[in-house]
Amino acid sequence: MTQLTFEQKAQAHWTSDRIKKVTGGKKLIIDPLQGAPLLRSLGLLNADASMSADSVRKYRQINHMVTALSKTILELSHQFQTVRVLDCGCGNSYLTILIAWCFKHVWKKPAHIVGIDTRADVIATSAKRAAELNLSELVAFEKLSVQEFQEKRNALGDVEQRRQSRSHMIIALHACDTATDDAVALGFAEKSDVIAVAPCCQAELSTKWRKMAAENFKSAFSILINSPELRRDSCSTFTDAMRVLLMRGQGYEVTTTEFVPSSHTPKNRLILGLRRGRYFEPALHEYAALRSALGAGICLEETLTDEAQDIMTSLSAGS
Repeated sequence: MTQLTFEQKAQAHWTSDRIKKVTGGKKLIIDPLQGAPLLRSLGLLNADASMSADSVRKYRQINHMVTALSKTILELSHQFQTVRVLDCGCGNSYLTILIAWCFKHVWKKPAHIVGIDTRADVIATSAKRAAELNLSELVAFEKLSVQEFQEKRNALGDVEQRRQSRSHMIIALHACDTATDDAVALGFAEKSDVIAVAPCCQAELSTKWRKMAAENFKSAFSILINSPELRRDSCSTFTDAMRVLLMRGQGYEVTTTEFVPSSHTPKNRLILGLRRGRYFEPALHEYAALRSALGAGICLEETLTDEAQDIMTSLSAGS
């Protein structure tokens, strides 16, 4: 008896009724039949091409993730012949692989995608998965930190070469604490057209507030500063608010949206910035006012370009 290939199993399993059931009747970017090899590689399809209840939830989540970025990515495809995407701290590279798959099979646009991470094991696994899905011509993986990647870029002596090879879009999904700021700062340095980050474990401001509480710091936010539970939750929001203001200050049009449904994960805030100019002074004034009210700023402030730094220096001198 001839053994069926996985594609044949998927063809037999995914009837129109089954597709309608898992998609909720919606036309999702990644179809469970056409995207069967991808979904199998990501562990969302069983050996017989069926999908468990837990995998259905994750399947809808990844479609939500890609949908949140697709409009912006397609706009970049109209601007540039080959879109260059950098995924910072790519981890298991689910998002990297998803985007590469969509470029090849859904959007049918050329792209050069790089995933970087400091862990050799996940880089090796990601490269293997990309090869199995025939995506190696679109996506590559390197064992590098964000800082090492930037040093590698700075080592390029030819200014025109650096400009031509810059990342049009920088992504960081659930980069812990200030690793998100590292990715945003790289976007500033690269003058990336798009910066998309989903922050995680924002601890920098909370750590500063904990020290301020020990020093009996008094302000309008004392109730938050002196309550560990309120401090943790509010610092996550304030940290991201300051990130938004600094990105706007660097000339980005910034929005915050739900990246994945909150029923799936509480770490679901997508900060999406589209580069519109060199800097926007009113946002820097607003950041300075918020920093003063909170009693502390964030490290991303230190990575602003020279023009924005001059404005921040003058604001500090005048406070």
